[in-house]
Amino acid sequence: MSEVKNNTNPGPTPKVDTRKTEINKFSLIFNKLGIWVIVILLAVVGMIVSKGDFFSSANIQSILEAVALIGMVSSGLIFVVYAGNMNDMSIPMTMAMSGMMTVQCINFGFPIALLIGLLTGAFIGVINGFMIGKLRANPIIWSWGFNMLLSGIARVVWGGKQLYADSIAKDTEYAQNAAETFYAIARTNVFGIFSIMILVMLVMFVIAWFIHTKTSYGQKAKIVGSNYEVAKFSGINCAKVAMITYVIDGVAAAVGGIFFSALRKTASYENGTGYDFSCVTAVLLGGVALAGGKGSVVGTFGGVLAYGILNNVLSWIGLGTYEKYLVQGLVFLFIVWLNTYSNRKLGKG
Repeated sequence: MSEVKNNTNPGPTPKVDTRKTEINKFSLIFNKLGIWVIVILLAVVGMIVSKGDFFSSANIQSILEAVALIGMVSSGLIFVVYAGNMNDMSIPMTMAMSGMMTVQCINFGFPIALLIGLLTGAFIGVINGFMIGKLRANPIIWSWGFNMLLSGIARVVWGGKQLYADSIAKDTEYAQNAAETFYAIARTNVFGIFSIMILVMLVMFVIAWFIHTKTSYGQKAKIVGSNYEVAKFSGINCAKVAMITYVIDGVAAAVGGIFFSALRKTASYENGTGYDFSCVTAVLLGGVALAGGKGSVVGTFGGVLAYGILNNVLSWIGLGTYEKYLVQGLVFLFIVWLNTYSNRKLGKG
């Protein structure tokens, strides 16, 4: 009988997976806390350069007042970006037209003039929503072109003139009181603590948070922003979502434009210039993805605060306007890179 040989050859040695599986702790912390890490760091720097005066009530109020208008507009713009529309380039003229219509109608009384100003923003939002949501126009190209059209309309209708509420108000006590009330909304403090502008900004963020997290629209906007085709075939009315998105955005921009005009004591087609980029910067700093479907209202508020705190810190240091632009640009680019880096480390980029 032949002996049976035992095969003791174990075969080829299996390859060992040497890929790194440990999660970067810094990336995890930054991804969870996001812009608030930057806010805390900026506040620490502010404490140092201000020698302890950074958290004084006067300085905190100064920071909040400086970003109140950006915050108002950003509370609506977040929905545009979140729903995958990148940015609303018609924000400058939405702000300007809303302020001009409010001042133009001041003789009807402040409440009616205010309502007309808000409806102006909502109407612009309806047009944007229809063109972008229903007809699928490119959101950047359309809103940029629409902004130019609105600018032309404002220049033709009012002849390029600035509007003053006290000049437009007729010689009646009712109209003059309406003009005074209009100017006062940007200069009145509530209980001697915060200005009405700050209070309105905070209320708008609370409303935006509720819409974003507690309504079916907020969930649908996330799906649309993440993948439009999936949302469409899931039965979501994408055109309706876009319409609601731009109406919210238009009303928020209108509120900012009305306060802007009241603060400057004049309404002009130039009001709101640059707010399309300033506000989208705050939204992106807050962690909202430009492609849509990712971000939060709380993060956006943090982005607005970071915008204001950085400017305040640079003022304490004593930098001039041009130097501030340089530093702001570098810091914002760094924050965007840091956010992208942390997402990629966690497999989310």
